[in-house]
Amino acid sequence: MTTSLLRLGARLGATAQNALEVARFGGLDTDEDASPYEVVSAQRVYRLRHYFPGGDDAERPVVLLVPPLMITAEVYDISSRVSAVRVLRELGADPWVVDFGAPEREPGGLERTITDHVLAVSDAVDRVRKATGRDVHVAGYSQGGMFAYQAAAYRRSEGVASLVTFGSPADTSVGLPFGVPAWLAAEGAGRLPEGLIGGFAVPGWVTRTGFQLLSPVKSVRSRVDFVLALHDRERLAPRERQRRFLEREGWVSWPGPALAEFIRQFIAHNRMLTGGFVIGDRVVTLADISCPVLAFVGEVDEIAPSAMVRAIGRAAPRARVYEACLRAGHFGLVVGSLAVAQTWPAVAEWVRWREGDGDLPEIVRPMEGEEQAAASPPGGVAAYGLQLAVGVGANAARSAVVTAARAVHGVRQIAREAGQNLPRLARLERIQADTPMSMGLLLDEQADRAPDDVFFLYRGRAYTQAAAKGRIDAVVRGLIHIGVRQGDPVGVLMETRPTALALVAALNRLGAVAVLLRPDGDLEREAALGQVDRIIADPENAARAAALAGVRAYLLGGGQVRGDRTRGLPLTDMERIDPDQVAVPGWYRPNPGRASDLAFVCFTGDGEHLRANRITNRRWALSAFGTASSASLSAADTVFSITPLQHPSALLMSLGGAVAGGSRLALATAYDPETFWDEARRYGVTVASYTWTLLRDLVNAPPHPGERHHAVRLFIGSGMPRGLWRRVEERFAPARVLEFYASTEAEAILVNLTGKKPGSLGRPLPGGAGVRLARYDLENGRPEQGADGFAVECAPDEIGVLLVRVTPGAAASTRRPLRGVFAPGDAWLSTGDLFRRDADGDYWLVGRENELIRTAEGIVPPGPIRDALGDLPYVDAVAVYGVPAGDGTEIAAAAISLRDPDTQVKPVDLAEALLRVPPEMRPALVRVVDEIPVTGGRRLRTAPLRAEGMPRAGDGRAYVRDSAGAYRLLA
Repeated sequence: MTTSLLRLGARLGATAQNALEVARFGGLDTDEDASPYEVVSAQRVYRLRHYFPGGDDAERPVVLLVPPLMITAEVYDISSRVSAVRVLRELGADPWVVDFGAPEREPGGLERTITDHVLAVSDAVDRVRKATGRDVHVAGYSQGGMFAYQAAAYRRSEGVASLVTFGSPADTSVGLPFGVPAWLAAEGAGRLPEGLIGGFAVPGWVTRTGFQLLSPVKSVRSRVDFVLALHDRERLAPRERQRRFLEREGWVSWPGPALAEFIRQFIAHNRMLTGGFVIGDRVVTLADISCPVLAFVGEVDEIAPSAMVRAIGRAAPRARVYEACLRAGHFGLVVGSLAVAQTWPAVAEWVRWREGDGDLPEIVRPMEGEEQAAASPPGGVAAYGLQLAVGVGANAARSAVVTAARAVHGVRQIAREAGQNLPRLARLERIQADTPMSMGLLLDEQADRAPDDVFFLYRGRAYTQAAAKGRIDAVVRGLIHIGVRQGDPVGVLMETRPTALALVAALNRLGAVAVLLRPDGDLEREAALGQVDRIIADPENAARAAALAGVRAYLLGGGQVRGDRTRGLPLTDMERIDPDQVAVPGWYRPNPGRASDLAFVCFTGDGEHLRANRITNRRWALSAFGTASSASLSAADTVFSITPLQHPSALLMSLGGAVAGGSRLALATAYDPETFWDEARRYGVTVASYTWTLLRDLVNAPPHPGERHHAVRLFIGSGMPRGLWRRVEERFAPARVLEFYASTEAEAILVNLTGKKPGSLGRPLPGGAGVRLARYDLENGRPEQGADGFAVECAPDEIGVLLVRVTPGAAASTRRPLRGVFAPGDAWLSTGDLFRRDADGDYWLVGRENELIRTAEGIVPPGPIRDALGDLPYVDAVAVYGVPAGDGTEIAAAAISLRDPDTQVKPVDLAEALLRVPPEMRPALVRVVDEIPVTGGRRLRTAPLRAEGMPRAGDGRAYVRDSAGAYRLLA
């Protein structure tokens, strides 16, 4: 009895003594020393530690360890028992550590951004390489692994021997706490004011609490076990340093700007996966990582579930990706007995293997099936970010919420898109002739709303709304200085470049008319049609502008590429105008344009078909809001404009849609199928534009690494042939084609929203002008009239001309409207385009008035023949045209090019394909050609084929239709 009491007293005394020590000092003194290191370099954002200095390091592979933002660098050296650096050193590696310190105790630490940390890691790689003479294996835990990925991508893997990450997400689209879909968090994050999320730092205790709440039972059990063992110091000592680190000492503040950037770029917009995140002013994508990657995956990781971590295989298609799956949680991957026994020995073995010394670690295997993301993981990177930042997370009720989330996902998706699109369409419908509306106005609205958001991307650089506004305003001052006033037409002769975009926007902000002259066009005729007496050119086109008689030539932009191109030319250099010295006249008001005002002049066609298209502010806004609504564009999108800025599709759809949708605009200097996917990955492109057959080269190109798991969801444009449409969707799935029809001057837009009928142009866009199909007299080239003198509307599947209603306010600025067409006093504009409307109400283009072939049997439109032959799987392109027959009529002919030149065309294939075309509209001649000529915008040209006349007989490449309707070789 006495012995028991003595033991109890000793136990209580030891407990009290140890508890007092914990209360006074935060824990028990274990006499464990940290591993030795020296600070090799101390920079503004980080200190570079070299562990175990002065040893035999010359032959050791170098490992640079990167901690996450909210945890100290001691995570890699918590105690001698669980020290990552010690294990790596003992197994032959040379460990270095990036130490970001405690931001709350560093000068300016709470003002740090993601960019600061990524550049710090990249700088550390350079310093370690210089010190050791070796490429560096960069390893990072949690967000430190994300920094490692980002720094390697920023460097294009230069100097990086391999990447090793532990629980580091590469996809934010998978889920949230409770199984709530990540798109819900992304929507919420996207709506948080910049000042709210960037104006304060998240204290370390908040982040610590968040981690503990992720496993509340485990956290409570750990504390209870600690209290019950307080009497046994020897039992507690081995884990004491780890306990103190996880419960108090290891946590630091998360800087507010870094948190804001993390949420914007990687939660709301998922740019770890899609690419296009911005470091400084450079645009970066993980697709540029080419070094090997080893990703450690925690099978019970609540913060970064396996689907998020394994997404690196999709994000970095050029890298050879490996994985090591461990039965561990988020901390267990790098801290604790499992990490010491498996994680760090595997890392040491990995780096030796990569250095050519040893075998691939047994627990490491190539990552396979990375495209298969879990349907409903128990968390998400959005969860990851929010949990780390604000301590939100729990396990209860997850399955119930998962079920509910699945049930309402479709409804919420529709509601989200409706929330974006309804205000756009409502604004569009409110636009009257005198409503203030212009590109400059919308750009100002975007700059006022989010000045630090990226507006456009060009040659790997990002330009913010504020920077673009500053440049546009400076150009406006320059325009005022040279005498440009509201309503003046000014020629813009430039290649696609930021200066061209700024000049077009500046002219619009001033209220002048931007006449977009084509660098490869007939400059003299276009200048005359545009009625310009001033042309502003870039260095590449300055000589042509200066040589044009009757106009004043000016030079703008070009920077370092000017060279000798402009020396001695008789033109005024607008870059020499100091905008601060230009007095703003009393008449100037920014964005004075009204909806009915002429804003732009674009040119299409060439030779006798050259045409000036005059575009009002309302017509531009109709396309801008129509594109943004149809494509559901948002700030998460990047629109890739691969057509020249002076092309109507770039001005109206790519630029217009991005501005109206608040999306980023990526400008291509030129379209090149070989670099398309590199640029698409780098910019994080989600929507890419096209015209006519532009994507044919891309579809026919060999597979490209960047094409795997790409982020493009839509190809938007007009004029894509039906066969090419199907091939694009088959090869680049899940991306689909969003085909528009837009008359350049009339205010009609058709769009195939569903994509279920390739080749169809869909239905009229809400908010646009009304359209009707009028029965058309093909022989006389005008709408037919009924007994009452009015036009006759077409029945389903009947061919007619598309007429567009002209509103009373727009009638004065419209060229020769037709009046009294369907009712007294109405006004309509003929597009000259022939359509049929099917029973569902979808419109199908049959042909344009100037494409009609006048055969001896009657008028043949080209559309049905193009579609029928284009459906043959081996046909690449189809052109339909008329060959003069010598008696004033034409022979309907079709030229086809083949996907594989060695394919043998079978006459029976031609006959079967053309069975869907009425007999009187089938071509009399089908010929195989090596290539069909195209315009600069990739529209098929028939004039050269027509000029060739009938092909030679006997070459085995031409087929004629006989009296029975079958096709046979031309003999």
